[in-house]
Amino acid sequence: MKNQEDKFKKVISHAKEYGYIFQSSEIYDGLSAVYDYAQNGVELKKNIREYWWKAMVQMNENIVGLDAAIFMHPTTWKASGHVDAFNDPLIDNKDSKKRYRADVLIEDYAEKLNIKAKKEITKAAKRFGDAFNEKEFISTNPRVIKYFSKRDEVLKRMAKSLENEDLADVKDLIVELEIVCPVSGSKNWTDVKQFNLMFGTKLGASADSAMDLYLRPETAQGIFVNFSNVQKTGRMKIPFGIAQTGKAFRNEIVARQFIFRMREFEQMEMQFFVRPGEEIKWYEYWKEKRLKWHLSLGLGKDNYRFHDHDKLAHYANAAADIEFNFPFGFKELEGIHSRTDFDLKAHEEHSGKKLQFFDHELNKNYVPYVVETSIGLDRMFLAIFSTSLQNETLEDGSERTVLKLPSVLAPTKAAILPLVKKDGLPEIARKIIDDLKYDFNVAYDEKDAIGRRYRRQDAVGTPFCITVDHETKNNDTVTIRFRDTMKQERVKISELNNLISQEVSIRNWFDKI
Repeated sequence: MKNQEDKFKKVISHAKEYGYIFQSSEIYDGLSAVYDYAQNGVELKKNIREYWWKAMVQMNENIVGLDAAIFMHPTTWKASGHVDAFNDPLIDNKDSKKRYRADVLIEDYAEKLNIKAKKEITKAAKRFGDAFNEKEFISTNPRVIKYFSKRDEVLKRMAKSLENEDLADVKDLIVELEIVCPVSGSKNWTDVKQFNLMFGTKLGASADSAMDLYLRPETAQGIFVNFSNVQKTGRMKIPFGIAQTGKAFRNEIVARQFIFRMREFEQMEMQFFVRPGEEIKWYEYWKEKRLKWHLSLGLGKDNYRFHDHDKLAHYANAAADIEFNFPFGFKELEGIHSRTDFDLKAHEEHSGKKLQFFDHELNKNYVPYVVETSIGLDRMFLAIFSTSLQNETLEDGSERTVLKLPSVLAPTKAAILPLVKKDGLPEIARKIIDDLKYDFNVAYDEKDAIGRRYRRQDAVGTPFCITVDHETKNNDTVTIRFRDTMKQERVKISELNNLISQEVSIRNWFDKI
């Protein structure tokens, strides 16, 4: 646990030191759970967004994009259920005065049971070697059976209590499990209460006539209210999808864990409209498709897992999360939900407008069912950044800090470094930059010894360093250094564009999907 905390602290400090993320309004002592993306962070975030958009919209003929407004008519949120049901169960510790989400406290307890079971499995695998039968061990080992059954029992009880809005039983469960406050270690808890997460605001010229509005808590509703507009103008046929990226806002009372849970965040969502009765087939399809997209970035298969929901949202008939192994453990990265026809029917009812599709093959009108894929862009940023940040001990015993970002996403693709600041080398370096900058983000660095410049580019995550030296003047060749292996090659200046393209091309990365 201590190692995880130390790693997370390094992630946060590295993000600031190398121009990725700053605390918002830092000169005024900051604003809790609000962050600004700095010069490198904004590039990485843009590249992640583009990697998602191209995979989702450009590569699928039947998926189109949308950019709906943040402000929406207030009845939208009544129809969607957010006014009545968009709540978090919160509990306070009387001694530390800290507030927590009750369901997260219980889920963290369940995850500890999971970790204990996994430790037993790992120990047994080491002990038995090739003869180890994991399936048999899990089904017969008393300790593992106990941990897993306790975990399942706890999560099922919590899901049932939340579904029945039995908040007293949620508190009873916390007390029975002897869950302590992470800050004070105390078990002195208040009752559990529901808290609505939407930010309210006003629209209008004067206080008397202003309309009460909400900042949108999700981007999905902008897609649903535009279903007919997009379908008719795009002449879309079922099945088809509408994708959107954009800001959403939630008044998270217990926002924490850096950019994992913020009050202002960005979502990348796609709503896929299907025939009623075919939603589970498409739900399974998108589960598999989305996991492949994640795996294409090479962050490690073991860092992902599916978590099927015990407690389903009021609109869903199936739901799963793709969880990622963050520095603080496995947490939700992306949700895949079968939302049925809840949203379109609710908006039909509240607006009085038809939101239906005439299916020529079936010769009938129907309200489509929806399968949703929804990923937090900020969480994706954190997953990539925290996994890529590594400390390495080199052959000579020295250490380096390297940010091994997938090269397709790296903010700067190459740094051009003149060996010395004279003899015409900076001028050659500048010419190389002028040639490459049309296709790639490139940087120029002439300060400090070449080894120190390499380390700086390693830490910022630049995949290639191109060094211009005296030999360059004789034969138009440069040294290209690869960040991950530190291997160096002598190449022609004329070959640089192709070489970098090979490594950072989205086409080549998509081949893994």
